[in-house]
Amino acid sequence: MAHFVVVGAGAAGLMAGHELARAGRRVTLLEARERCGGRIDPLPAAEFGYPAEGGAEFVHGAAPLTRALMRDAGLPLAPRGGRRWSARTGTLLPDTSAVPGELRFYDALLRLKHDLPIAEFLETHFGGPADAELRRSITRTVEGYDAADPRRASTFAIRDEWLARDDGEHGRVAGGYGALIAHLAAEIGRHGATLHLGAAVAAIEEAGSGITARCRDGSAVVADAAILAVPLPILSDIALPVAARERALAAVADIGFGNVVKFLLRFRTRWWAEHGGRNLSDLAFLLSDAPVPTWWTQHPADHPVLTGWLAGPRADRVVPLDEAGLIELGLTSLAEIFALPPERLRHDLVAARAINWGRDPWARGAYSYATPATRAAQALLRRPDGGHIFVCGEALYAGPDMGTVEAALASGRDTARDILAGR
Repeated sequence: MAHFVVVGAGAAGLMAGHELARAGRRVTLLEARERCGGRIDPLPAAEFGYPAEGGAEFVHGAAPLTRALMRDAGLPLAPRGGRRWSARTGTLLPDTSAVPGELRFYDALLRLKHDLPIAEFLETHFGGPADAELRRSITRTVEGYDAADPRRASTFAIRDEWLARDDGEHGRVAGGYGALIAHLAAEIGRHGATLHLGAAVAAIEEAGSGITARCRDGSAVVADAAILAVPLPILSDIALPVAARERALAAVADIGFGNVVKFLLRFRTRWWAEHGGRNLSDLAFLLSDAPVPTWWTQHPADHPVLTGWLAGPRADRVVPLDEAGLIELGLTSLAEIFALPPERLRHDLVAARAINWGRDPWARGAYSYATPATRAAQALLRRPDGGHIFVCGEALYAGPDMGTVEAALASGRDTARDILAGR
């Protein structure tokens, strides 16, 4: 095969295109948005005072491929610092993260022989009144961190993720993930790949011994094969040959896909640093039971910005709200957490964004999670359809970092290498 069409210029598509172009293959990338990055969404630095992220923000754990790209691009890691605080008891206190019964929970995880949804696992093993707080804590983490529905999320996958060895310092890409995407896009161009923005693919058709990718604007690209590197809901929107479509729809139904609403609120001052006689100048993360429960700062940087996070089934419930309504929800949540009048926060507000990934037309959600049926579904999707249609993306990553930029990059790289090796 000499010519590949890559549909989607997010992290997975760019990485697949990079590997193929570097190996001397002709590559055409078709991206529906007017920018690269997909669910990596860099915001203008002037708006928040630094390269803020509307989508992916953190580098989690070892992330070897992400860190290798960072080194190639000359982008260091900005380490995460500060303390976690909690308002779940009604009072702002340093968060100890200690949960009664936690050791019993992990012991039961290790002894589990057959996979089942985490909600069912909790009800089966920790269903009594004495474990109510344990159930609440685990459920909050599954929903908030994994953006997953506990009624569907795989207990085995959660076990693999939570018990994975953490070999790397957590932090952010200095300059933001947008800088990393810009580097990768430039490298692809240097190797001769062609990128078309604003090119939404409507169909992949069989054409002789290859394929034709047809875009909504009427344009078309003929190639030897196509690599679909789009979010799961968008994969279902692309018309495919019958066998490929049946395979894709069957697999997509067995992979979870959660929503996230991300809030960015810039204030005139870091008013939370000295609040109620407490020194919160080192605030990193804040956990609460407010409507928008999780917030973080850019500590150790002193930007007067609070980032809010609402994920999983709770994010699905606010899909009808427009951005103004979501920003108001974020402000009232902060007012509740800090026992302040909402008017004071509105008066101090300089800039605000609320990015509801469930309403994004080219994502319709944030990232994937595993159900008990996901590993079989991933294997089905990764299998090439007659050697002409391939699928990659963070949803197809089978390791413990599903739903991350690292997962997307690894899937794109591995798909390209499998193609080059003739697998």
